[in-house]
Amino acid sequence: MSPVLLLFLVPTVNVATVLEKGLPRPEPRRLSCVRCCGPSEQPISIISSRYTRMSSDPAYSVPKVQPTIDITILKGEKGEMGEKGHPGAVGKEGERGLRGFNGRKGQKGQPGPQGHSCKQLYAAFSVGRRKPLHSSDYFQHVIFDTEFVNLYKHFNMFSGKFFCYVAGIYYFSLNVHTWNFKETYLHLMKNEKEVAILYAQPSDRSIMQSQSLMLDLQEGEEVWVRMFKRERENAIYSEESDVYIIFNGHLIKPAVE
Repeated sequence: MSPVLLLFLVPTVNVATVLEKGLPRPEPRRLSCVRCCGPSEQPISIISSRYTRMSSDPAYSVPKVQPTIDITILKGEKGEMGEKGHPGAVGKEGERGLRGFNGRKGQKGQPGPQGHSCKQLYAAFSVGRRKPLHSSDYFQHVIFDTEFVNLYKHFNMFSGKFFCYVAGIYYFSLNVHTWNFKETYLHLMKNEKEVAILYAQPSDRSIMQSQSLMLDLQEGEEVWVRMFKRERENAIYSEESDVYIIFNGHLIKPAVE
């Protein structure tokens, strides 16, 4: 096998050597400039033309790179809560809204505690005075010394005032006996305001004079009588044996039945 291979290789080497030495080499070809555009046109550079050709070809187009940033990587830890700021200015009051729908009826409440005995829906008194009285001050409070009726002690005999424990409509009346040649001038008072006047001019005859009215009282209000002294002497007459001065009052209709 070895002699055969040598026979084939030797001619091959000789032929290559002959070709390298014997054949003439062609001379390099010189490039000449050829005008490819008109006189008014600017020549296009080889680089720009090559770039245009390559950019129009999809095979040479440069891909667009759009970077994406993971925000969760850049996000820091949650900070501490800051101090509470100052309250803002008060805004303008808005318009009143429409009236809402009626709500559902509530459940029946628990029964209340038992009331006080003075809270009975009744009130009545009738008191008198047996001693005569001359006015010594500009205003003088009339005190009564005889008790005819005083239901639940709503009339205070020491202060001479009726105290309203049950709110409602009341009827009051005042009867007095005038004194000869002396003026009779009294005020029927509600709290600290006069609501009615009982008056009689001086005369040589003494007479019975009366005044009555109805009042709408609230709990805690008071009704009483006072004398009013003017330029003339003011007095009311009575005797120890008889009662000429009487003050009455009773509840007609309570505010809550």
